[in-house]
Amino acid sequence: MKRLEGKTALVTGGARGIGRAICEAYAAEGARVAVADMLADQAEETASALGEGAIAVAMDVTDLESISEGVRKVEEAFGGIDILVNNAGVFNMSTIEEITHEDYRKQYDVNVGGTIFVTRAVIPGMKTRGGGCIVNFSSQAGRRGEANVLLYCSTKAAVISITQSMALELAKDNIRVNAIAPGVVDTPMWDVVDGLFAKYENRPKGEKKRLVGEAVPLGRMGDPEDIAAPCVFLASDDARYVTAQTLNVDGGNWMS
Repeated sequence: MKRLEGKTALVTGGARGIGRAICEAYAAEGARVAVADMLADQAEETASALGEGAIAVAMDVTDLESISEGVRKVEEAFGGIDILVNNAGVFNMSTIEEITHEDYRKQYDVNVGGTIFVTRAVIPGMKTRGGGCIVNFSSQAGRRGEANVLLYCSTKAAVISITQSMALELAKDNIRVNAIAPGVVDTPMWDVVDGLFAKYENRPKGEKKRLVGEAVPLGRMGDPEDIAAPCVFLASDDARYVTAQTLNVDGGNWMS
């Protein structure tokens, strides 16, 4: 039997990159999948590629009405939500002097607020169904600070704490909450990150990406499938006694 047979999963930021790989892995393990993303066309394409048992949901995780409507659509289509993956996230860099309130609000609203408020929206249904599983997305950036990445690092550190608090509160409802902290993963987002490092560290484009890949103990950047596989584990009954944990999936960059 497939590990997620009969389950329904909602994956935010599911249209591309790590999110798409998670949607593909969940579908392969028998789950019905809701691909939630602001990029509605790409979400539709991803859902179409997954085939029957997948739908696209237009969702802005910073908008409470959009969250509520998206969750309602998934529950109406599939009867409920068993698994939530809070994968949607944004990244930016700046010096402390350059930080704007707009950028502060954007990174916190997506990375922190999105995690909290999408979870809040699915909890009533999970309780009715007798339990569920939530996988949040932190980062190795949440394990340590980094120059010029104050906002992103702090949001991802917050996700680790949020995961612990959620897990302790929801344990009585048979809802497990864990997080994944990826390291450097080769997605289109990393090309944007590389460009920002080129600016702030005065490097040629492509150099930072090459260097961080070479510095990983396993000798390479991760790929989205490297992250999707442990995300399947955390959502499955194989992890039935695992909650309040943040799993490092980073090729050995961070040891805990």
